[in-house]
Amino acid sequence: MNPAPLKKSWTSRPLPQMVYTRLIEFTREPQAVFWVYFFPLLMAFSLGIAFREKPTEDLLVCLVGNPLANSTGKPPIASGFVFSRETIDVAIGLLRRGRVDAILESEGINGEIKLKFHTDPTRPESALAKAKLETHLAHMNQPTLEPIPEVFLNLGGLRYIDFLIPGLLGINLMGGGLWGVGYALVDLRVRKLLKRFAATPMRVRDLLLSIAISRFIFTAGQVIILLGTSWLVFGVQIRGGFLDFCIIVILGGFCFLSIGLLVASRATKYETVNGIMNLVMLPMYVFSGVFFSAERFPEMLAPVIRILPLTALNDSLRAIMNEGRSITSLGFEVMVLGLWTAGTLALAMRLFRWR
Repeated sequence: MNPAPLKKSWTSRPLPQMVYTRLIEFTREPQAVFWVYFFPLLMAFSLGIAFREKPTEDLLVCLVGNPLANSTGKPPIASGFVFSRETIDVAIGLLRRGRVDAILESEGINGEIKLKFHTDPTRPESALAKAKLETHLAHMNQPTLEPIPEVFLNLGGLRYIDFLIPGLLGINLMGGGLWGVGYALVDLRVRKLLKRFAATPMRVRDLLLSIAISRFIFTAGQVIILLGTSWLVFGVQIRGGFLDFCIIVILGGFCFLSIGLLVASRATKYETVNGIMNLVMLPMYVFSGVFFSAERFPEMLAPVIRILPLTALNDSLRAIMNEGRSITSLGFEVMVLGLWTAGTLALAMRLFRWR
């Protein structure tokens, strides 16, 4: 008589065992746990700060000359406005970058003061500032019997796509430097190929620079494709000097290549380098103004955000592409990129190990 077959418990069946195995494998991958659970929370928290509800903000208006008569020479105080006095060139630059909403200029013509508005037709805040200013001037008993002439400043570079493309170029350079160099170097170490290189007369500098230069060539191709496509499809232009643009791209590219070399100088596992690169890249994805302006964050974070390499790169690219500025006016941004490049490259050379 054959013995009765043993009845298997539910947990010993293949399906629940495989599910259990997959869950255990998942929990043993810290980077997977981070991206699935913690990254969405971090993004929600960061974007919640950037786009938090604010009370009705004052309209920012530049005064050129003395359009609102004030014997003290100081900007007047009016409810709903924040005034500042600037020259016309500085005021137009602020309007181009969205730092002010409108310009009110006074001109002396034949001994008579004439007022003139400068506005940006692409921004609703600019039209609102003009309308409220007209009401404010009427209450001040200004001579406004005739409509105040308005100059529409079609400055260009103010669309969201004009803001976005430099940010995408920036994260392209960052990703190419960190993943293209850092991951490649760790892959050589994991496959024991670096040990073979160590047996040759090759210097560390030659190996690291060869990886960095070869990767930069590939990244430059990505930049050209993205820039060319955005020009053909969306009309995105480089309004500044092309040479200045190329210098910033090269400097930014080598900055992140140097950071990638440092990240991978000692890592011996894929999981390690993945975690370190995510730790380096994530704050810059969020805070460096890729998809929205970094000015949305609280002012107390501004000094830290400004010294991030991706912030300096994005600000430089936007200044050249959208505002037509030259590289000589970007001293702080160039200094930040240069210090990050030199510092991380020096550390990478010092800390690098073959095994």
